[in-house]
Amino acid sequence: MLLGNYSTNLSQGKRLAIPKKFRSQLGDSCIVAKWYDKCLVVLSPDNWSELLQRLTVTDSVPTAAVRDTMRFVMGSAYEVSPDAQGRVVLPDSLLNYAGITGEVVFLGLGSRVEVWDKKEWETKESFIGENAAALLEQMADGK
Repeated sequence: MLLGNYSTNLSQGKRLAIPKKFRSQLGDSCIVAKWYDKCLVVLSPDNWSELLQRLTVTDSVPTAAVRDTMRFVMGSAYEVSPDAQGRVVLPDSLLNYAGITGEVVFLGLGSRVEVWDKKEWETKESFIGENAAALLEQMADGK
């Protein structure tokens, strides 16, 4: 299971070192794509396939929401393989989307890893902390 919070820096060559604990679970290659809330998502190929099945479930013709989700997530995805030091080069399109220019935070969330610009994550984490009780209530109410 992918768990924990790790920080690192984006190198001048746009390389990002994936934390060793995550690399051992992601395997020799992984998928990196745009995710919601201005972050990136990193998944093993198996978890990527499972995610796509959940995101694109449709009985017949895909709805507009499904098509847009496919465009957003699948259209931004890249398969990357870490080098000997665990670094991957991220495309400008992903770095620009997430606003990643320097410090980066990796969040292990079970089957996926989110990659955040540190300042963006601190803002989001602060919001979550301030609203945790209300968010939990919304989840309990099914909203």
